[in-house]
Amino acid sequence: MTIILTNDDGIDAEGLWSLQQATELVFRTKGAIAAPSRQYSGCGHQVTTNEPIAINKRDDLGEHTYAIAGSPADCVRVAIAHLYSDVKLVLSGINHGGNMGVDVYMSGTVAAVREAAFHNIPAIAISHYQDRRKAFDWDWAAITSARVIKQLLEIKLPPQSYWNVNLPHLSPEELDSFPEIIFCEKSSQPLPLEFKTDGDRVTYTGRYNLRDRSPNSDVDVCFAGKIAVTQMTV
Repeated sequence: MTIILTNDDGIDAEGLWSLQQATELVFRTKGAIAAPSRQYSGCGHQVTTNEPIAINKRDDLGEHTYAIAGSPADCVRVAIAHLYSDVKLVLSGINHGGNMGVDVYMSGTVAAVREAAFHNIPAIAISHYQDRRKAFDWDWAAITSARVIKQLLEIKLPPQSYWNVNLPHLSPEELDSFPEIIFCEKSSQPLPLEFKTDGDRVTYTGRYNLRDRSPNSDVDVCFAGKIAVTQMTV
């Protein structure tokens, strides 16, 4: 059984290697990495169809590790149609930042597992909400993700469905306890729209932490320090 790991932060991102650690904890194997050669955050479900996609085997990073010059969705397409013939699971992440609510339409992390779901391959996207006042603890993220993955794999998904998971950003003194897993709905509210003007240019300054927190939405659950899990369908 081949397990594909990918992300949208790029092959050198710490979150990807934390996801590999989680995979080892669950399956006693590292899984195959097919990840973008550079960052593709916010690319949505972009795919490459009009030019070649370069594939670089990264033996320096481990066996079955490929840096692909394409989007996360490209990486999954290449993995299941070209690199491997027996992909049974796709894991995407761990994203450096949350992917809740309407983020799923912009997120390359989520697009990767949506692409897998198109082909009826089970898939889980994992993102880590970021409170910029705190540093990530990637070991905690790996252990926590492993527990979530184990639980979700015991649940049979409908055809062409996938999981979207958001880890909370806890304070150091909270990391010894395992947050509650809450199955919840995707928030339907838009991101706060604020822009800073500089001449004829504007820069987005909307603050993620000011998002609408409708009860039992993934945003509210994650912001409350719990693990938000949402079942998605293509």
